[in-house]
Amino acid sequence: MDQQIPVPQTNASTTATVPVCPQCHLPVLPEYYFCPNCGAKLNAPPLSTSAGSQILLYLFSAVLPWIAYLAITKWDGIKYLRSKDSQSRTIGWIALSILVASSIIALWLTVSWIDQSINSAMTDVGNINNFGSGL
Repeated sequence: MDQQIPVPQTNASTTATVPVCPQCHLPVLPEYYFCPNCGAKLNAPPLSTSAGSQILLYLFSAVLPWIAYLAITKWDGIKYLRSKDSQSRTIGWIALSILVASSIIALWLTVSWIDQSINSAMTDVGNINNFGSGL
C-alpha cells in the first residue's frame, strides 16, 4: 500500500508558485527538509541550540588547537556564525572566542617549551665544555 504524500493545494486565484523538488520536480511543502519522493535535500535543518550541542561545540573549540587543526573541517562554529538565528550566532561567537583563546594558550605553551628546551640544551653544552676544559 503506497503512502500518500501531501501535495500543496493551490487555486486559480493565488499567484504563489508551488515549490518543487530540484531533483525529481514533484511538488513539496516549504517546511520539508528532504523530498519525500527522492530524498533530495531541500533545506538545511536549523542548527541545534541545545545545551548538549553547545557543550560539544565549546569543548571541540577548546581542544582544536591541541590537535593541530587536523579536524578544522569538522568544526561547526562557522555554521553557527553564518546562521540567521541570533542565538546560533551568539553560540558561534562564544565558540570562536574559545578557539582563539585556546590557540593563544597552545602557542604560548609551545613557545615556552621550545625556549626551555633551548636553554636546557645550551646549559648541557656549557657543562660539556666546562668538563672538557678541566681535563
